[in-house]
Amino acid sequence: MSTAAAPTPDTVIDVLLDWHDPAARRLPWRAATDAYGVLVSEIMAQQTQAERAAVSWTAFMRRFPEVGALAAAPVGDVIQAWEGLGYNRRAVNLHRCAIAITTDHDGVVPDTLEALLALPGIGPYTARAVLAFAHDADVVPVDTNVARVLSRLHDRALTRPQAQTLADELTGRGVGPRLSAALMDLGASRCTSRTARCEGCPMRTVCRWAGGPGPDPAAAGGHRPRPQGTFAGSTRQARGRLVDAMREGPVDDDVAMQLAGSHGRGLLDRLVADGLAVRTTEGFALPGWSGKA
Repeated sequence: MSTAAAPTPDTVIDVLLDWHDPAARRLPWRAATDAYGVLVSEIMAQQTQAERAAVSWTAFMRRFPEVGALAAAPVGDVIQAWEGLGYNRRAVNLHRCAIAITTDHDGVVPDTLEALLALPGIGPYTARAVLAFAHDADVVPVDTNVARVLSRLHDRALTRPQAQTLADELTGRGVGPRLSAALMDLGASRCTSRTARCEGCPMRTVCRWAGGPGPDPAAAGGHRPRPQGTFAGSTRQARGRLVDAMREGPVDDDVAMQLAGSHGRGLLDRLVADGLAVRTTEGFALPGWSGKA
């Protein structure tokens, strides 16, 4: 670990904001003017690269332009519109969020951390991201990109609470939304997980790690990506196949069992329990899907 002094919050803020060009990473929801659009974008990007989620966000917002429309739609229609994003339970959680916002918050996305965390599928990062980007709050949400930057900047592995504490130290100047975008964009474009492009990095002169010679501190810690098993033959693959098949219409029991493969009836039961399928007289279908593309 470096013996150099840790950069002060003011130095980090000044350097990052001087470097950052908000237009450099063109994500469509950055022009969103309502909290609902930001909420949709953050749930889409929870386990999907932002650039990939951006392709789906515009079409999704056209189909469900406000929170009431999403809440009123059958959950099967929301799952249908989620095609291509993976991790389909997020679509169910987003639908449940919309219902909770409509029934408990008069259709207005909450603007407090406590209320946001009480929504289905909303964790500490997503709640703070909505506060920052939808409500202009002076908070810094910590995703894997931000945690990686902070870990290298301070040259130490960080637990999730430690990373959030360091991010909280960067608040107080009213620049939370701008700073959050800058940290995320630095982690996505330069301080990446595969390659730390330290040469020319705006933070190089204040970064305690700056490429070594010590080991990469971001290779450990609470925010490093968790390794996943082989996709082929996995539960994730079988679940995806079944949901994709149901997007085309109801699936009879024999076909469903074939698609479940070695995971068998238990996988089908879990899809039903997760709100991704309902049993029909002949097999399985998306819950309440209207059949509209």
